[in-house]
Amino acid sequence: MGEDPDTPTTAAAARRGPRPGVQTTVEGAGAAVTSREPIPVMTIHGEPVLGPTGRPKHDFPEPAPLTSHGPARIISMVNQKGGVGKTTSTINLGAALAGYGRRVLMVDFDPQGALSAGLGANPHELDTTVYNVLMERSVTAKDAILSTDFENMDLLPANIDLSAAEVQLVNEVAREQVLERALRQVRDDYDVVLIDCQPSLGLLTVNALTASHGVIIPLTAEFFALRAVALLVETIEKVQDRLNPDLEIDGVLATMFDQRTLHSKEVVGSLVAGFGDRVFETVIKRSIKFADATVAATPITLFAENHDGAKAYRQLARELICRGGAP
Repeated sequence: MGEDPDTPTTAAAARRGPRPGVQTTVEGAGAAVTSREPIPVMTIHGEPVLGPTGRPKHDFPEPAPLTSHGPARIISMVNQKGGVGKTTSTINLGAALAGYGRRVLMVDFDPQGALSAGLGANPHELDTTVYNVLMERSVTAKDAILSTDFENMDLLPANIDLSAAEVQLVNEVAREQVLERALRQVRDDYDVVLIDCQPSLGLLTVNALTASHGVIIPLTAEFFALRAVALLVETIEKVQDRLNPDLEIDGVLATMFDQRTLHSKEVVGSLVAGFGDRVFETVIKRSIKFADATVAATPITLFAENHDGAKAYRQLARELICRGGAP
């Protein structure tokens, strides 16, 4: 049992399989799930235990090993507001999935290069980045991908050069699909691709959404953070309507949750009222340990594997797999 931390033309249903439930047989990342069983609800004295979201807590089990790898499911981590734990969640969700034997490609799609730095790369010393992949036809994603120090995790890095792409792509034919074309050539090498988007809803983010099968929205458990969600959902719906009809919201992730405050609980309640079951049961609590892990350029699942934060991201990975959002 699990820990208790407190191609654009492919049909979405075929890609994700039925939900909810637990995968019991898996034939690779792109294959349909052959059978499912209910997720057990945690109980005390026969009564369901309620989690931070006010819903019954489920004991998400360890995922079954994959018998083969690829093609990857591509997920964008998106919020146009900065400081919501987006990069931290990308790194640690990716590391948790990698820990469960999934091959993960981390795509840094933010000119600040925080994801790259968080995985041990120095953005200022990179000769080839995702910018070159987007703007130079002679450079492929395979040319720019770096191995990390962490098993099953590779990195497509970024640095400040990427900021120029927003302007330069404007005159490109099919400008919203440049990243999708670049990732197509490496998708078979991975089970999951996680794209860390910049905090804006510009052309780069639209590229990421166009390339993706799913979206995860990290959101701080604070009321002012709720205001930006409507605009983000509107952008996602426009991409669904005009560019990528199979794009799905995989879930909304509450971050920086403080269980001691009524404020955090009320915000999560508002999220559940607005998004229903699309809000992940897993919440990420506020902790200084995440900053310590960032300084060490190591995912918290490896930096402090028994910390509540590490347990939470492993639970998030299991929950995502159980939802059908990852193989």
